[in-house]
Amino acid sequence: MATLLAIILATFSISLCVWAAVMFLYFKKETLDKITIFLVSLSAGALTGGAFLHLLPEADEKIPADELYSIVLAAFVFFFFMEKLLFWRHCHKENCAIHTFGYMNLIGDSVHNFIDGMVIAAAFLVNPGLGVATTLAIALHEIPQEIGDFGVLIHAGFGKMKALATNYAIALMVVAGGVAGYFLSFAVENIIPYLLPFAAGGFIYIAASDLMPEIRKERVLKKSVGAFLVFLLGIAIMFAVKLINH
Repeated sequence: MATLLAIILATFSISLCVWAAVMFLYFKKETLDKITIFLVSLSAGALTGGAFLHLLPEADEKIPADELYSIVLAAFVFFFFMEKLLFWRHCHKENCAIHTFGYMNLIGDSVHNFIDGMVIAAAFLVNPGLGVATTLAIALHEIPQEIGDFGVLIHAGFGKMKALATNYAIALMVVAGGVAGYFLSFAVENIIPYLLPFAAGGFIYIAASDLMPEIRKERVLKKSVGAFLVFLLGIAIMFAVKLINH
C-alpha cells in the first residue's frame, strides 16, 4: 500500500507540471523563445541520463542482455510508430473551429501520459530510488512539452481556459497509468523488469528524435554552447540522483 501511495503522489506531481508550464507562458514571447531551448536541453539530458544511468543498469541485473536490448529496440520502434500514427492528421479547412490536429495532439498526449504513469509505477516497484529518478526525468521533460501542448491547443482554436482545463485533464492520465501499472504487476507475473528497458527505449527515442533535433537547430554559438552545457547538466542531475540512491 505504501508503494501504491508513492506512485500516486509521484504521478500526481507530474500532472502539476501543467501549471508550471502555464507560469512560463506569462513570460513575454521573446523571453520564452530564449529559455525554451534550455528547457528542452535539460529535458534531453535528464531523459538520456535516466535511460543509461538508471533504467538500463537496473534492468541488466534482472533480465538477459539479449532480451534487454531487443526490448529497447522494440520500444524505440513502438514510440516512432505511435508518433506517426497519432500525429499524421491535420485540418486544412479554414473554417475549422477546432482543428483536427488539436484533437490528435490530445489523443497522443493521453497515451504518452498513461505510458509515463506505467513507467513510474514499474520503477517504484523495483525500488523507491529508481522511482524518484524516473519521476524526476519525466517531470523535467513535461514542462517544455506542456508549454508546447498548450500552444498547439491555442493554435487549434481552443480558448485559453478550455486549453488549460483540457490539458490538465489529459495530464491526469499519468495517475491512471501509475495505478494501472501497479495492479498490472500483480496480474502479469514478472512484467516489471521488462517495462524498464521499454521505458529506456522510449526515453532514448524522445531525447534523440524530438528534443536533440530542436537543440541542433540553434545557430547562435553562445546559445548552442549554453544548450549543450544544460544538456550535460541534465545528465549530471541524473548521475547525482544515482549517487544519492546508492
